[in-house]
Order: sequence, then structure tokens, then C-alpha cells
Amino acid sequence: MLMALLISACAGPAGTVPVDDRSRGGYRAQQVTSGHHVVQRGDTLYSIAFRYGWDWKALAAHNGLREPYTIYPGQRLSLDTGSRSTATASRPSPAPARSAPASGTRPAAAATTPPRTGAATAPTATAATSPARTPTAAANAPAASRQQPASTPAPAATSVSGWQWPAQGQIIARFQSNGSLNKGIDIAGQLGQPVKAAANGTVVYAGRGLLGYGDMIIIKHDETYLSAYAHNSRLLVKEGEQVRTGQTIAEMGNTGTDRVKLHFEIRRRGQPVDPLGYLPKL
Repeated sequence: MLMALLISACAGPAGTVPVDDRSRGGYRAQQVTSGHHVVQRGDTLYSIAFRYGWDWKALAAHNGLREPYTIYPGQRLSLDTGSRSTATASRPSPAPARSAPASGTRPAAAATTPPRTGAATAPTATAATSPARTPTAAANAPAASRQQPASTPAPAATSVSGWQWPAQGQIIARFQSNGSLNKGIDIAGQLGQPVKAAANGTVVYAGRGLLGYGDMIIIKHDETYLSAYAHNSRLLVKEGEQVRTGQTIAEMGNTGTDRVKLHFEIRRRGQPVDPLGYLPKL
């Protein structure tokens, strides 16, 4: 069921946009193509693109942003595909958001691996690449419990594509491709358990500005892939930091949800894909 929230970060005369609230079972995996987003403290180009189902390169191009993709609190980014926008038109003068660091290494591509169903538990991870940022806005919401498919133990293996499991534990919710709420997998675990980078990359977001995700990290792996790690109790890396596969980036927690778990997503060109199609088969 669609739950559209109107929040101040997205308000404005040019039209508001719906925000995906995972805590209430909101679904919005599809790209939002109307309205605009007003940049808040803590936003990055990547977190905004993640929120609205956009590929970050497409969002930058649509708003006339170029490297290092600096954005400013109060700046309006258009989501309306019916007209091209120039973000600079509404750029306020104060402190700019952090610019994106230069891109780093990319993981052995998971690009062509088709999603597969199955595989029921989770092992470990690594990462390296580039972000764009604005100082932080907080938004935290309790997350809805999800369907819980069967699960198995969790060895630490590496797939031929270079992806690794981000945590050990049972898979308690799987990816749903039907426009429903779960756009990744949920892995149960213990408070403080290590959360690891699933592939080489650069941290492009670290904060709690996305409703229903709690304390979250987004890693950019290359020009195509991002991965996200939500509900952490503690973040151990910062935006702009390069990470490697298997590196501990956070501690598992229950921020923005109802139990201790890791919510893990892989986004390909802005769209969620089933992580089980990329992670090593168990």
C-alpha cells in the first residue's frame, strides 16, 4: 500500500514529492519523476538519488551538476523529467555541501550477474569510489517487520564478481520486485556485530537522513553500482573514505526498525536489484 509522506525537505510550490517510508511499508522503488527535492543538511547527491530511485549520474545531469557535484542546503533539485532544470538557479549562498571525492577502484563487476533466488544466510565483505554531500538532516522511523523466509548459517565466501556477504546471520526478509517495501535483504544478528563492505568502493553517504533506514552507509562501487547498509548502531567510516571488501564499516543495530538486523541493498543505475543474484551462493 502506498504511503505518501509530505515532508519539509521536499516541499515547495513546484510540487511536493512522495518519500519512501520503509517503516510503514511504503514501496517507492520506482523513480520519482515529478516535483523537486530541497537539499537539507546531511544530504548528498547519492542519498537523494537513492531516495527517489534515480541513477546519481542522471540526477546530476538533469540538474546541470558537474564534478565534484557540490550541493547546498536550500538548493532545489528537480525530479521532473518533463523539463530540464539548472540547480544553480536556486542555489543559496551559505556553506556548500561537501564535494565528491575522486573516484577510486571499482569492484570486480557484478554487472552481468542475473538475480537468483535462494541462498539463505550471510557471510562477509569489502569496497572503493566517490561522493557529493551537504551537511546532515535527521530522519528516523521505526521499520515494519517483514516476511521471514527460511534461512541457513553463514560462511564467508567471495563470488567471482567480487561481492561478499556484508554480515553473518539468517536472512529474515528477501528482496521483493513487485513494488513492495523490501528492496534488499534483511540479515538477523547481534547488537554490535560487524557489518562489512560487500565490495571495494567509496563511502558516499553516512548518516540517518533517509526515513526508515536508521543509521545508514551507502558505498559507490563504480559508475553503475551502489550498496546500502541500514539500521546500524554505530558507523565506523566517513563520507569520502575508500573501503575494501570485507572491511568493517559499521556495527549492526536496530536504528529505524523493530529489531537488530542489517538491511542490505544493491542498486544498479539507481534501481534496486536482488542482492542474492550478486552475493556468493551458499
